[in-house]
Amino acid sequence: MSRSTKRTHLYEFHKENSNMTLFAGFEMPMWYKGIIPEHMAVRNTVGIFDITHMGRAVITGPEAEAFLNYVTTNDVSALTPLSAHYSTMCNEKGGIKDDFVLSILQPEKFLIVYNATNREKDYEWLLKQCGNFRAKIEDVSDSVAMFAVQGPKAEETLQKISDEDLSGIGRFRCGWTKIAGLRCFISRTGYTGEDGFELFVWDTPLSDPDRAVKVWNAVLKTGREDNIEPCGLGARDTLRLEAGMCLYGNDIDENTSPLEARLGFVVKLEKGDFIGRKALLRQRDEGERRKRVGIRMLKRGIPRPDYEVWKNSEKIGHVTSGTFSPILKCGIAMAYVSAEHGKTSETVAIRIRDTLVDGEIVGLPFY
Repeated sequence: MSRSTKRTHLYEFHKENSNMTLFAGFEMPMWYKGIIPEHMAVRNTVGIFDITHMGRAVITGPEAEAFLNYVTTNDVSALTPLSAHYSTMCNEKGGIKDDFVLSILQPEKFLIVYNATNREKDYEWLLKQCGNFRAKIEDVSDSVAMFAVQGPKAEETLQKISDEDLSGIGRFRCGWTKIAGLRCFISRTGYTGEDGFELFVWDTPLSDPDRAVKVWNAVLKTGREDNIEPCGLGARDTLRLEAGMCLYGNDIDENTSPLEARLGFVVKLEKGDFIGRKALLRQRDEGERRKRVGIRMLKRGIPRPDYEVWKNSEKIGHVTSGTFSPILKCGIAMAYVSAEHGKTSETVAIRIRDTLVDGEIVGLPFY
């Protein structure tokens, strides 16, 4: 392991039980039993992911809400204690610096969870923008373990080892509970298109991972009767793609606006000034030149990032994410195409190697 390579609290478990890969500087599990069986476990029963590689920061202070409203696109003032929302941060040109989930733990105290690839970048951006606000930003990424329990039996599995009624935590709501006797923060959010929860094992430094290991093992043990599977990054990617969810660096980046990415629902232009607002107002008024679409293959072929999208004899865009859908049993892709070619049911073709393979623009999510 190089000095720059990072590990989560569960590295020893992953090393013993999974096929490992390097992602965002972390040694992480790509798969355990296999991408497809792990994918299907989440769709049919329940799966658990180690997502501790993601970034986490706590923002506190009398102007924490005002600061977050300035640095993000969604309306933070609409959050009530123990609620959460999905949002983006933009640069001055309206490009997406990152997408994330923001939760309010209590008045004047927020938790932001952002992408692993942007941990350092986002934290530094928040610090830079916070100067004029009475707010404090604390990076807690290395002292809070984070797991995702996802699938139709996620609640049933966790309820067996929780001391709170989890049915009372609605979608994009949060709370505190004890899991296997340890106090955890829990939010009903996820990245799979299924019901589920994200667990935060607080006060758990990497140097002392026992609390994280205890919670992970307890979930796996109680989930056995529901055929729970530990899941790696491979299934996480196929699941989020079926659900039409963006992957930062592939589907969104600093040269892509949330309007182009069809994330306009998290852009509240009427809330007042925020970073990127002027550029987004201009783009809204002038219209986007391209937009993100879903493409379902009509013939055999698996689309991959950067493959060209064609209409008749004209190249109209490119694929940003693509895979074989275990549920739909065909190739699926997300792509950016010229705005005039983004209509649902429109037939297009994706160049796979040297062959143009027919596909159809469909609504998102795929599943």
